[in-house]
Amino acid sequence: MVLADVDLGDLIWTTIWIFFLILFIWVFIMIISDLFRDHKLSGWAKAIWVVALIIFPLFGSLVYLIARGGGMAERSAAQQRHARAEFDDYIRSTAASGGTGAADELTRLAELRDRGTITEAEFQTMKARVVGASGTGTATGTATGTTATGTATGTTATGTATGTTATGTATDTATGQGNDTLR
Repeated sequence: MVLADVDLGDLIWTTIWIFFLILFIWVFIMIISDLFRDHKLSGWAKAIWVVALIIFPLFGSLVYLIARGGGMAERSAAQQRHARAEFDDYIRSTAASGGTGAADELTRLAELRDRGTITEAEFQTMKARVVGASGTGTATGTATGTTATGTATGTTATGTATGTTATGTATDTATGQGNDTLR
């Protein structure tokens, strides 16, 4: 049996070798990323370092860490500061613009409707969504027939229902006219 030939010492040595292999791969990746992060190093110098690391991986890595290891942390910290500054600028610019309010959304929707990109029905649907999302709006509707069902959400909901059964839901202020049962 194969498992009978493997003892505890072999498992420990295998674990140690796997650990050092993963450690070496991690260091190799860090060195390559540091090479391409450094803007002061010329392209030819980067190519020579990459070739040296590929041909002599262990020796090349040790030489790189000795020769340029001190600057690795500085370059990494500088990159993180730069990324943080860009992120902070983005947040400030987004917050300063005030975002997109309901008025901006309605203006864009009107422009799309005027250009013919969206139809009037699509405009009204999207307008109701924008107005409903902001908490204010007007919904007006008339339904005639055997069954009339409608939902209106907004500041003012006005509706007229004529028919056998009229079902409606209106939140906020609602005025309705009807000669049938309103549930």
